[in-house]
Amino acid sequence: MSAVAVALGMIVFLGLGYHFYGRFVEQKLAACDDGRPTPAVVQRDGVDYEPANPLVLFGHHFSSIAGVGPIVGPILGMALFGWAPVLGWIAFGSVFIGGVHDYLSLIVSVRNQGASLADVAARVVSPRASRVFAMFLWLALVLVIAVFASAGTKALMAPDLGPKMVFPTFMVIIIAIGLGAAVRRRIAPLWLLTAVAVGAALFCIYIGNAYLPMSLPDAVAIGGQTFELTQHAQETIWFLILMLYCVVASVMPVWLLLQPRDYISVYTLFIGLLLGFLALMIASPTLSAPAWIGAVSKQGPIWPMLFVIVACGAISGFHSVVASGTTSKQLAREGHGRAITFGAMLLESVLAVLTIGLVGGGLLWAVGDKGADLYAPGIIVGGGGGPLAAFAKGFGQIVGYRAFPWIGASLAALFGMVMVKTFTLTTLDTCTRLARFVVTEQFGQMAPIFRNRLVATLITIAPAFILLYSGAWNVIWPVFGAANQLIAALALLVIGCYLVGCRRPSLYAVIPGFFMLLTTVGALTLQIRSCITHLNEAGQPEPQWTLMVFAIALIGLALYVTAEVVNRTKGFRQCPCVDPEYCPVETEQVEEASAE
Repeated sequence: MSAVAVALGMIVFLGLGYHFYGRFVEQKLAACDDGRPTPAVVQRDGVDYEPANPLVLFGHHFSSIAGVGPIVGPILGMALFGWAPVLGWIAFGSVFIGGVHDYLSLIVSVRNQGASLADVAARVVSPRASRVFAMFLWLALVLVIAVFASAGTKALMAPDLGPKMVFPTFMVIIIAIGLGAAVRRRIAPLWLLTAVAVGAALFCIYIGNAYLPMSLPDAVAIGGQTFELTQHAQETIWFLILMLYCVVASVMPVWLLLQPRDYISVYTLFIGLLLGFLALMIASPTLSAPAWIGAVSKQGPIWPMLFVIVACGAISGFHSVVASGTTSKQLAREGHGRAITFGAMLLESVLAVLTIGLVGGGLLWAVGDKGADLYAPGIIVGGGGGPLAAFAKGFGQIVGYRAFPWIGASLAALFGMVMVKTFTLTTLDTCTRLARFVVTEQFGQMAPIFRNRLVATLITIAPAFILLYSGAWNVIWPVFGAANQLIAALALLVIGCYLVGCRRPSLYAVIPGFFMLLTTVGALTLQIRSCITHLNEAGQPEPQWTLMVFAIALIGLALYVTAEVVNRTKGFRQCPCVDPEYCPVETEQVEEASAE
């Protein structure tokens, strides 16, 4: 099968889905109205609430939700089940589930003064459900911070590309601050500032590759004594640097670093997407990866495992946290919402499609029952190093070797890796800021100290660093995929409850919500069974009790919140918005609901 034909077919489908179904959701479910002032305008404080240019906000939102998910998930799904079911899930999930989930998460938050969905749940479901949901979100964000900090550390310490990535990775922070200040003072048109900033970021990639590879020294001299820096010591130093970055970046005004850095990052992705798709059309590779491997893999059956493994690119619960966290506080007009959230969701799907084309067509694949690394039963021949390394190699082969040989496979692979790793920093500080919001919302009314941005941030960073430094995140990480999709399920159910109160069609959120709920509970049940039957390296039974307890607890939390939602929707006709002015219900309906 031609990779070009597959990619073009998917892009056409996603474009039609955005135009027709996205517009239906915007008009019939959200009842979008630019006449309603948004929280970014009404509650503007210059730190968290700040109306943004829609292009800049799109860059922030997409950079925050993308990360490595739309690359890792599709590669693993393709290796386990084949590229055909992966593309089918991406197409259906992104348009009919993911786009609805992301866009309505934003709208519900905007109609409730920019509050997170966990906080909204206190009004539309119950205070108890809100507290459970908030704790669940906070724990998930802490885990994400630990994992992405670990991934960032490993990337910066990688023997080949790591030293070349240090300079461009951190220089983009300085470039972003300069761009943010320039945009704030309006010293030049946005297009000119964008060209200068993006050009500077690309130039830094070239400098880092050719002239300034950087790494920590093997030893340091202090007071006349020389101390050896072991690999563990170097990892700890990078951990501390990244954690310090999270603290500083998450309390800075959004216009100074968050918006401009994410804006620059998304242009790096645009360039990568353009190069990737042009290269696919020029090289016209055939997908050597198998279209179908089987309905059962070593990770379990195609349902529910495919729908958990392939999250970003189809639907991801983390998107609702971003949409109702930082994005809703920067939305200048409701009319910008569909392009920023629904559009970003489908662009993430486009990145997933490109990944399948580059990795499935740029590397040699073989099918067998056993294989190396993560790729059994679909094995990428010579593609060791994990999914990100496979993406970099596929990008290098198609872009830098077969389509544009003047670039070179090595430089193209480096650009592909930097393009992905740039989003690591965006995810890190966005997650830290989001976790701060959760802490403030839940405890800020109890004690003023929790409204302090630095204190609320440190409450999140401290346990994340402990998980990271001790390596404890490895124990619970296997259930994160299901936990992430569980957030999506609960978010859709809360949105459905909101729509019921607004007298809007709710089944478009409720049915996907229950589907994702059944999927995640099914995946967690399989995880529990795997924990019970787990064997150690010697082949002896060694149940994974800690992981099993986490999986059981997640199922219990999900069922509790679901029961609260079902109980609330029975006869629920009260306006669910903080201020009726923000509610899409007609005035006479609001008065009637209040009388009831």
